[in-house]
Amino acid sequence: MIDLSLMLPLKGYRFPRSVIAYAVWSYYRFNLSLRDVEDLLAERGVTVSYETIRVWVDRFGPQMASQIRRDRPPAGNKWHIDEMVITIGGEPRWLWRAVDDRGDVLEILVQKRPNADAARRFLRKLMRRWGQPRVVVTDKLRSYDVAFRTDCRSADHRSHKRLNNRIEASHRHTRRREKIMGRFKSAGHAQRFLATHDQIVTLFRPKRHRLSARSFRHSRADAFSLWADYTANLAA
Repeated sequence: MIDLSLMLPLKGYRFPRSVIAYAVWSYYRFNLSLRDVEDLLAERGVTVSYETIRVWVDRFGPQMASQIRRDRPPAGNKWHIDEMVITIGGEPRWLWRAVDDRGDVLEILVQKRPNADAARRFLRKLMRRWGQPRVVVTDKLRSYDVAFRTDCRSADHRSHKRLNNRIEASHRHTRRREKIMGRFKSAGHAQRFLATHDQIVTLFRPKRHRLSARSFRHSRADAFSLWADYTANLAA
């Protein structure tokens, strides 16, 4: 049975929720540009400009991400934290990211420097949302040592160059999107995009290599069911 609420247009928008949600899903789920999404919609008989799609993804993407984050299971108590360099306006910025032992992204934060203050700021943001970890794995950046001695002494901090491979997959997704978008326009743009992108990717990219074919199909069906619920809850 078709949920009629998905076919109703949002106040101030001439397209139904289902079309807007499909555009948002396509943009964040796949490595597509706004013009690619415009072509996908045109093939389905929906004529809309890529600038309108930009408005949709900026307006409704964070709503979807917040609902996904709200309904996620508790994070594992083993975290992997790493930082990567992204270039914004010709200057380097550090993207801090944390994932749990399932590989699900917990938090990201774009900052100017990889120093101890930045590490403490990111760690405090993580703990406000997810509580205290049991184990944290990082690389050998010394800023982490200061952060954990100051703010999280109870955690078993393991610093090793080769123990943090679990987080590298998330970094690869970021590099692909950075290339397609022609780099991020500002630190705020990178923060908003990646905070949304990582949550949607977490929902729609279960760890397929750990699942049987039947379990994977069930997981995917559950993700689409949740997405339909989130679509019905969109607010203009």
